[in-house]
Amino acid sequence: MAARIIPLAILVAALLLAASLCLFTVSETQYAIRKEFGRVIATGDKPGLHFKAPWDQVIKFERRIVSQSYTGETFLTNDNRGLIVDFYVKWRVQDPGRYYVATGGLEENAGDLLAQNVKDGIKSVVAQRTLQQIVSAERAAVTGEMFGQARRNAAALGVELVDVRVQRIDLPDEVAARVYESMKQSFAKTASRLRAEGQSSSAAIRATAERQRTVILADAERDALRTRGEGDAQAAQTYARAYARNPEFYAFYRSMQAYERSIGRDGDLLVLSPDGEFFRYLKDSGKSAPARRR
Repeated sequence: MAARIIPLAILVAALLLAASLCLFTVSETQYAIRKEFGRVIATGDKPGLHFKAPWDQVIKFERRIVSQSYTGETFLTNDNRGLIVDFYVKWRVQDPGRYYVATGGLEENAGDLLAQNVKDGIKSVVAQRTLQQIVSAERAAVTGEMFGQARRNAAALGVELVDVRVQRIDLPDEVAARVYESMKQSFAKTASRLRAEGQSSSAAIRATAERQRTVILADAERDALRTRGEGDAQAAQTYARAYARNPEFYAFYRSMQAYERSIGRDGDLLVLSPDGEFFRYLKDSGKSAPARRR
């Protein structure tokens, strides 16, 4: 019995050894390349189980995005001011064969080469600008220019540069106070100029508004006087027509209005001649009252 088990076990071990030498798996998060005696022979193996020759070598590396940060890098501006820049790089493999040839398949080598490309891009961008221009410029414009240069260089490494971002820009301690004071004075000067321009614009707007207000009020007063004059003329015409139709009734009506407004109020004192026209309808109302028209 034992004599039969030993050959079977040897056969199984041989099969397992052959499988381990001829089979390999690739996961969804990996790239794999096959080498034959140091020469790359295949780079497009999809995720799953694959066959290979026993002497082939399989090298796997990351398919997903890789992030690396770099701190404390110093660059000189156009006005010879030192800047301490922290930045990070995001990248992923695009061409496995070229990536392996350029970096040996090691993330450390790829990161160092990409960082050098990014540093060259930052150095070029920073060297073309003064410190004030870098601080006051739109960050998207600065990083966009750096990203474009670094992306072109990254293509030669077989990787795709996903993103490059400047996290922090700082100054050396010995120049920070002087630079900040200079920037403060510059911004204060700009603020004063903008404030003066705003006050000038405000005065011009107020003067224009006041002139328009005067014109509007004058036009309104003119229109009001015209309307009032037209109304007075129409009222005079109406009164004249009424007077012409019955002068006696009109005189009586006006006298009643005068009596209502002047007689019978507490504290009033009137000194009038009894023979005056004012008491005409009080002295003899029967004779003087106008006949009611039917």
